[in-house]
Amino acid sequence: MTVSSSIPSPVTRFAPSPTGLLHLGHAYSALVASRLGHGYILRIDDIDHTRCRPEFTSEICRDLEFLGLPWRGDPIFQSHRLDAYADALASLRARDLVYPCFLTRTELAEVLSAPQEAPVATDSAISASEAHRRSKQGVAPAWRLRTAAALDLVGDLTWRDLRGGVNRLVEMTVHGDVVLARRDIGTSYHLSVVVDDSLDGVTLVTRGADLEDSTHIHRLLQALLNLPSPAYFHHDLVRDTAGSRLAKRHDAQSIQHLREAGQSAEDIITSLPPAPDSLPFGLDF
Repeated sequence: MTVSSSIPSPVTRFAPSPTGLLHLGHAYSALVASRLGHGYILRIDDIDHTRCRPEFTSEICRDLEFLGLPWRGDPIFQSHRLDAYADALASLRARDLVYPCFLTRTELAEVLSAPQEAPVATDSAISASEAHRRSKQGVAPAWRLRTAAALDLVGDLTWRDLRGGVNRLVEMTVHGDVVLARRDIGTSYHLSVVVDDSLDGVTLVTRGADLEDSTHIHRLLQALLNLPSPAYFHHDLVRDTAGSRLAKRHDAQSIQHLREAGQSAEDIITSLPPAPDSLPFGLDF
């Protein structure tokens, strides 16, 4: 059953990271966002200054235009919103819901690989005096969520998926304390995406099924930061002939390669799985 014309379209977004060329999997994500939202917000996930390149941003825009998947308004850049992410982190710090982690990568790997009956909060992996010494030396910490305390604070939470219905938060403490701010960029995907979706008025998040587990983290952060919770649609992944998910290293599946090989936009779009073009009846956005 299709959605009634009296129900407004959701606000969707496509948020690629300019660390490589768009491939068929990205094209499908953009197609789903465009179909369900009748257009979408283009948000460039460029917070990782160590890997993102402006030439990839240009190619992303070129590929989307070539495919006939135009976005609404001007592209939004996460690198322009670092102050907003810092404010969100400061709010969590003020309530002691995050803690600094001064462990090196080697130390962290040792902590996480050690056999243990319960996940270890990494702030207990080194002494307070050692953490203070590293801070005095100018070592920048990563900031991790106090997951157990956060879950106790918010209580029972749910989130809505267009495919799976209402979902309850899983027991996330089994995964340990997630990083909300990397030491080198001051934020993380998890923190940035929930702030962005609120700022952009996103009401329906469309993304690959590989990110469904992250939704539990994002719903928790939305509650902690008093942000609205959008609905979600986690679509199937586009895979290669061997059944493996596509990655940016698969140049032969990039839109640029296919375009330069003579494929038309219609050829590429029709090679993708059918994308939904309507919402379940009764969903109000």
